[in-house]
Amino acid sequence: MVQTVFVLIIVILVIDFSLGRILSYLNSRSAKKPIPTLLAGIYNEEKYKKQQSYLQANARFGNLTSGVSFLILILLYGFGGFGWLDRVVGVWSSNPIIVSLIFFGILFIANDIISTPFAVYDTFVIEERFGFNKTTPRTFVLDKLKGYLLTLIIGGGILALIMWIYLLNPEYFWLIAWAAVSAFGLFMSMFYSELIVPFFNKQTPLEPGELRDAIEKFSTKADFNLKNIFVIDGSKRSTKSNAYFTGIGKKKRIVLYDTLINELTTNEIISVLAHEIGHNKFKHNLKNISISLPYNLLIFYLLGIFLKSDILAQALGGTEANFHLNLLAFGILYSPISILLGLFMNVLSRKFEYQADNYVKTSGLGEELISSLKKISSQALSNLTPHPAFVFVNYSHPTLLQRVEKLTD
Repeated sequence: MVQTVFVLIIVILVIDFSLGRILSYLNSRSAKKPIPTLLAGIYNEEKYKKQQSYLQANARFGNLTSGVSFLILILLYGFGGFGWLDRVVGVWSSNPIIVSLIFFGILFIANDIISTPFAVYDTFVIEERFGFNKTTPRTFVLDKLKGYLLTLIIGGGILALIMWIYLLNPEYFWLIAWAAVSAFGLFMSMFYSELIVPFFNKQTPLEPGELRDAIEKFSTKADFNLKNIFVIDGSKRSTKSNAYFTGIGKKKRIVLYDTLINELTTNEIISVLAHEIGHNKFKHNLKNISISLPYNLLIFYLLGIFLKSDILAQALGGTEANFHLNLLAFGILYSPISILLGLFMNVLSRKFEYQADNYVKTSGLGEELISSLKKISSQALSNLTPHPAFVFVNYSHPTLLQRVEKLTD
């Protein structure tokens, strides 16, 4: 049985890696197709060549990083690396919570040592070459250090809490842990912008003026009580633009990247805002939460069963069930279900995007949204002809062509 579980883990890893590379290949080929008539004019000849070079550079880099990660995982699983590490850290403490925290801490540090050179190359070579990077070496290092601190406090804290709950009450672990993690998730949904974002970016209230007046006027017209409008200094890291809606209830806020404000006209920004308001009008955030809560409950229920299995630990080179080895094995064995749910969530997310776009259209800002989407895509050197299979698996948003087609119906 141990050998069967081991083989299943390897098969899942191989299939996942292979499918990812096949989709990447199909997407790279599809990117060379002629630009659709509806999207004509987004790129001139010179910029289109630049976009093609950018996409191919990212594809090659993605294949390299995925290949290295896959090779390391296969070696670790194949030669019992996780079991070896378990035996090493097991003698350092008799407290199972401390042992698991050390185990995952070592894996985190090792992963970061391996991935950092790739992150440096991506930021300071690829993104720099194509004119996107604004990150300084100082900002990069500070982001790393802040990330370590948050991982230690939040990640380590949640992990320790889950393990403590399991040791305290294994029978109802799944229910108690689910409730605790869900409560934390809802808390972060409300306060993420206030507690986490300031570690990395400055958020300042949008100053009085034409843009704020226009936003407040549209919000009143849309019967959407919005007073928290913030600008984030995204330009300190990249020239790419974005905007997002965050928070629940009185904590909801619209966050606009300074790059977006510099790139778009006032009416185009209002159309982007209207799209975010459309998400709120259709209660998309609440619908996502209503799906994620029972899904997470299922995960914790199954995890509670798998944590008791000696076979899972032995398949990774261990001797008996423990939290960290069983959690690793569970993560791999559960991944096919996770992938299927991810496909479903992407389909649902694309449906939500169409609904939000339609809200913009019915608000009389359809043309402005099309214009803003084209500008954002052009500025980001986006792929205008992605492969349908790649879109189905990886895209949470419809393609630009699909959105423009819907908006012009």
